[in-house]
Amino acid sequence: MEDDEIVNLYWERVERAVEETEKKYGNYCFHVAMRILCSTEDSNEVVNDTMLAAWNSIPPHRPEILRTYLGKISRNLSLKRFRDLHAKKRGEGELPIALEEISESVSDGQEIIERLEAKELAEIIADFLRGEKTVDRQIFLYRYFYFESIENISNRSGYRKSRIKSILFRMRKRLGKRLAEEGYYEE
Repeated sequence: MEDDEIVNLYWERVERAVEETEKKYGNYCFHVAMRILCSTEDSNEVVNDTMLAAWNSIPPHRPEILRTYLGKISRNLSLKRFRDLHAKKRGEGELPIALEEISESVSDGQEIIERLEAKELAEIIADFLRGEKTVDRQIFLYRYFYFESIENISNRSGYRKSRIKSILFRMRKRLGKRLAEEGYYEE
């Protein structure tokens, strides 16, 4: 079923919309959650919560790209669950590593996840990424939005791991400089 047909089912409040969404995007949402949570049980719960959130938010929202809309919901729910599960301890997986890497460029002592959710920071980062080469932007997003491992990004892009690390390092430096220029924090 096409995305616009699924969205129309939501608008008509037909419960089949959830079934069609899960059939088409359930695995995608699961993989988004799994990269953050590294737990099948928690990821399955996030998928269920994503379907409920979609049901509750469509309408009034009418997503242009359903996959992206669901991915964002899954990501946000996964991050919330991660924070809840690891409130007092450092967890496993790519999320803590990726957050530690990026925090060197954007953190000035406040909680990095809270800073990443701030609208102003998101706009600056989005503008920064628009100015980057497409492949570099994709690598950055795979690492810091989808929390993929360096190895997965390497396999996906065809670049060696050392090149991926170098690209990310240089981008973090440029981003840090950009944030300092914007007065977001002092270098």
